[in-house]
Amino acid sequence: MKTVADISHIARDKRGVAWIENANVKVMEVVLDHVAYGWSADQIHEQHPHLSLAQIHSALAFYYDHQAEFDAQIERDLKALRKARAAAGESPLQRRLRALVHSA
Repeated sequence: MKTVADISHIARDKRGVAWIENANVKVMEVVLDHVAYGWSADQIHEQHPHLSLAQIHSALAFYYDHQAEFDAQIERDLKALRKARAAAGESPLQRRLRALVHSA
């Protein structure tokens, strides 16, 4: 008889990162689709048809079981992204687009 652990579809690697088993997809990727875009499991499945609905629901359940941990990681990643963007400054494309807008 299968136990809950047998059908969870989720495993952590040596660094503690949660992965969907047999899919090469991090749980965080499914979480971000759900949190950032507000996608349901069915909508995530449309975007990632290689994942089963069972895998997606397992990833979302894992997120809700560990929501504080995931939300803290998302916040850390956003802060790091903002810091990197600020350090990089304006790109040549951004400068050209700003110049086009100001000249119109």
